[in-house]
Amino acid sequence: MAPRWSRRAARRLWTAVVAALALPFAMPADGTATAHAAALQCSVDYKTDDWGSGFTAGLTLTNRGTDAIDGWTLTYDYAGNQTLTNGWSGTWSQSGTTVTVKNASWNGTIAAGAAVTTGAQFTYSGTNAAPTSFAINGALCAGAHQPPVTVLTSPTAGAVYTQGEAVPLAATAAAADNATISKVEFYDDTTLLGTDTSAPYALPVSSLTVGSHSLLAKAYDSLGASAESTPVGITVASGPAVVASPTQLGVQQGTSGTFDVKLSTQPSSDVTVSVARTEGNTGLTVTGGSSLTFTPSDWDTARPVTVTADANGTGSATFTASATGHAKATVTVTELAATKAYDARFLDLYGRITDPANGYFSPEGIPYHSVETLIVEAPDQGHETTSEAYSYLLWLQAMYGKVTGDWSKFNSAWALMEKYMIPTHADQPANSFYGPAKPATYAPELDTPDEYPAKLDTSVSVGSDPIAGELKSAYGTDDVYGMHWIQDVDNVYGYGNEPGSCEAGPSATGPSYINTFQRGPQESVWETVPQPTCDAFKYGGTNGYLDLFTGDSSYSRQWKFTDAPDADARAVQAAYWADVWAKQQGRGADVSTTVGKAAKMGDYLRYAMYDKYFKKIGNCVGPSTCAAGTGKDASHYLLSWYYAWGGALDSSAGWAWRIGSSHVHGGYQNPLAAYALSSYPDLEPKSATGTADWATSLRRQLEFYQWLQSSEGAIAGGATNSWQGRYASPPAGTSTFYGMYYDWQPVYHDPPSNQWFGFQAWSMERVAEYYQQTGNATAKAILDKWVTWALSETTVNPDGTYQIPSTLHWSGQPDTWNPSSPGSNSGLHVTVADYTNDVGVAAAYAKTLMYYGAKSGDPTAKSTAKALLDGMWDNYRDGLGIAVPETRADYNRFDDPVSVPSGWSGTMPNGDSINSSSTFASMRSFYENDPAWSKIEAYLAGGAAPSFTYHRFWAQADIALAMGSYAELLE
Repeated sequence: MAPRWSRRAARRLWTAVVAALALPFAMPADGTATAHAAALQCSVDYKTDDWGSGFTAGLTLTNRGTDAIDGWTLTYDYAGNQTLTNGWSGTWSQSGTTVTVKNASWNGTIAAGAAVTTGAQFTYSGTNAAPTSFAINGALCAGAHQPPVTVLTSPTAGAVYTQGEAVPLAATAAAADNATISKVEFYDDTTLLGTDTSAPYALPVSSLTVGSHSLLAKAYDSLGASAESTPVGITVASGPAVVASPTQLGVQQGTSGTFDVKLSTQPSSDVTVSVARTEGNTGLTVTGGSSLTFTPSDWDTARPVTVTADANGTGSATFTASATGHAKATVTVTELAATKAYDARFLDLYGRITDPANGYFSPEGIPYHSVETLIVEAPDQGHETTSEAYSYLLWLQAMYGKVTGDWSKFNSAWALMEKYMIPTHADQPANSFYGPAKPATYAPELDTPDEYPAKLDTSVSVGSDPIAGELKSAYGTDDVYGMHWIQDVDNVYGYGNEPGSCEAGPSATGPSYINTFQRGPQESVWETVPQPTCDAFKYGGTNGYLDLFTGDSSYSRQWKFTDAPDADARAVQAAYWADVWAKQQGRGADVSTTVGKAAKMGDYLRYAMYDKYFKKIGNCVGPSTCAAGTGKDASHYLLSWYYAWGGALDSSAGWAWRIGSSHVHGGYQNPLAAYALSSYPDLEPKSATGTADWATSLRRQLEFYQWLQSSEGAIAGGATNSWQGRYASPPAGTSTFYGMYYDWQPVYHDPPSNQWFGFQAWSMERVAEYYQQTGNATAKAILDKWVTWALSETTVNPDGTYQIPSTLHWSGQPDTWNPSSPGSNSGLHVTVADYTNDVGVAAAYAKTLMYYGAKSGDPTAKSTAKALLDGMWDNYRDGLGIAVPETRADYNRFDDPVSVPSGWSGTMPNGDSINSSSTFASMRSFYENDPAWSKIEAYLAGGAAPSFTYHRFWAQADIALAMGSYAELLE
């Protein structure tokens, strides 16, 4: 499976991005190079998805030696009749029982300590024994030691306990490869509760606080390997309580459904629980279990309550289970149309996601990036969150309103986002000093992190900001209404600036705004220096963190925020659907206030349409010779990678700044949001030119897709108005889009920004929604070609497992754009490097197919969408949602050095040092307390690449949304 850090390397602040350097090979002074080849050392990890008559094999090849492997051939043998069907990420062949795989052109080099993946599909009959040995280039590889398997068998998911009562933790554990289990640790999230060294592994814990807890077990074996269990969520109540599960239930017309009821703690005498509908749809009735008596001996044995739906009603009802002396439990039951089985799936997943005990949300109700804490991709810790997660929460709650008729949760989600992710006036002081005639001071973007800080250059002219005045006139404020992109929800780093208090210190416990990326296209997440958004010089060095990024003669305490335009556009998209669905129910007034706020957000989102320094769009070469814009001539009318704004922390200080971005990625465009903001009355912005700008943007985005569409159908990277981020000259012959230069990997290069298929699925889904709503012919033409290509690269196996594209490789470039006669792009090509069963991407892809299929009638698109949804539902469900294991070979980068200038030193809030010897891990010592950390230690010491099963909030929401969308469009 492709490493998930390829999804989004992230956002850059105002000193960010574009262009890579080839580093020269270091040679002795006399010009000769002496090399001594070390013996090849390797390991191979082999995993299968088997459906009885066939299987897919995924192999991870890890270089355990000290020299790079330059070109590889893998050989191994089967003991049975396994027969090769096809392979990927290499050239596969078979002779008898011997399988040979030669590297592809793009993955032939395996650096020391690095890994590559390859895979294939086979048929067989009889038994399917795994190969016992592997060789690379003739050298026998060590088989990767398999980690132990551990399962938390007690408590059960969703259990409720009374404070002070012992929670009975218990686990099973089994070791592989003749190893033995040495100990099992028990954790509450990342807090170690205790250890057991002998079976049966158990630990009673009475110290858990009132609230939700995510519990897990972690087993260690005698060979040093370890693995943690899937988390189990429970709730600790302040006193005895009635427990009901699940708390969300869908029942189709004319059928019945059940939920379970029990007690949280042992009573001293019999307790009778009464269950009744207390509000809502009268078409739902308790037909079994309305009165349940629990005794001191069977209090924790769940009893079913049956709810029956009438033949023609719809809507939700609340059922309350109550007993004297116990806190009551409520269950929301929704009556669905007889045909809406996929809405029932939506409610099932919605219940799992929103159950506080399952760990998706903070105590404040903020969605974490993932349930799991050890995860590094764009966020560098799982309990950070992004504006992306908030936008998916809005969309999830909009779908909930459509299915149940309850719009309060959608409105509450917007209020949550407004409270915690849109900076308040106190967070962004000094905006009144912002001067639209000179939005910001120019600083060049540099190629590699070690070239920073980038010097500010006041001699470079910048253009004027043409929308600040009209925004202030429309909304009566100088403040910006947009989401910052990243937040440390649990204050793990300790910057502690809760919204409304930029000065708060590490003793604060609430969510904290942070920043990461700021140093050019080669700064991957593994090379970032986390910083506070409000830099008051409390942490870091003498000037806080500012002098790591920009070179100046002096530094002022300041704040700075970065907006991720695709997330804000998705929030508008969610608001559009909420308005459409609420009106269909005759309840448009329920969401009208929130929809008005979405229109306001869309008005400010136009900052993403401007060149970084408001210079004129087109053939912009030379920071001093490229002309400053004088208004809308600085707008490319596309959704760029970011916009950002900042200013002085001292509200009496006289400066503030705003910038756009010169770099535009195909995966960020959102024609549905542009349509809503330009043509849908409830979402039209208040400003003088907002609606007109979004109408232009809609046309420009569709042209952008046409320009970037490869010969095969996939959408290539994007374009920039500032080559290398400093208005440099592009290579001769670079094609252009309205004078902006083609870039196959816009914004970031480690990893390349457009190699992830998820950007294709996300972006094309928005095109498909726009097409489904309007029937636009240009959108259809783009989708006709894209869908044909994507389907040709999709495999659905007989058991419902599937393979969809993962990593894409690009060659050539598009024809220079001619609006009156678009080129054929015969020289622009894509190839699929490897495939995946990623569930979040599959959900977005399925939604693209279903919106397209619903409007066009394409039967293959519709049937493939259903097959993907059914496949993940039947094969990949677990207690927390739907997820698959991932091998993370990129986690060998935990020891990557972080570029810090020689002589610069500082400290993180927890005391971690920042200096020229810093690494990713050394500045994040909190990871050493994570229950999954030993996996990383073992990998860095030469073990196998670790495997994780992640429950990302955006992915789980997208899967639930796909189920609801299928019910709406095709069921």
